[in-house]
Amino acid sequence: MESIIDEFANTLGNLENGEKLNKLLMKALDTIPVAEIIEKGLRKGLEIVGNKYEGGEYFLSELLFGSDLANSIFELLKPYLKRLEADVKGVIVIGTVRGDMHDIGKNVFKMLAETSGFKVIDLGVDVDLELFIKAIQENDPDILGLSALLTTTIPEMKNVLDELTSAGIRSSIKVILGGNAVSKEFAEEIGADAAVLDAVEGIKLCNKWVGR
Repeated sequence: MESIIDEFANTLGNLENGEKLNKLLMKALDTIPVAEIIEKGLRKGLEIVGNKYEGGEYFLSELLFGSDLANSIFELLKPYLKRLEADVKGVIVIGTVRGDMHDIGKNVFKMLAETSGFKVIDLGVDVDLELFIKAIQENDPDILGLSALLTTTIPEMKNVLDELTSAGIRSSIKVILGGNAVSKEFAEEIGADAAVLDAVEGIKLCNKWVGR
């Protein structure tokens, strides 16, 4: 099971042709849940692409090609991702905090959340805390998702939490942290509701919070 996922991720990471990716996808779907394919295959493959880009092995054209490959695979997966209900079960505002431009994990979480029945408002990367507050006030979400990959940017998460408290809206929303820079201990320290290791864990928790 894991070897299929690894081959899928490496094929994407090496930017091999889409036909091989599609064949591996069909093979994986026989035995592996779609959420795991997205998290352990699609995400891992995109991380390989991102690492090669940051290391100078890939250039912008390769980065964009990898993104196109991943998007085409996700389109193929959509019919397999069944929503629990036709109606929106909840609203999530997400964004990568100020100073951090990484979005692979955030984008994977967004994919899973939308196909699980959530409405997702994605603020993008390098998001100022004022924009988080404005989005919450305008959209009244159930959950706020903050992402950070760089350890130098995680203090910004605390700044957002503090601003939520100052604005009087902290108690009305659940806050979930994601990204390699965060830990469950850090989430507890700054007053967030949770930190998750991957998108699958995050979606399970969000479903629990909205009572589904």
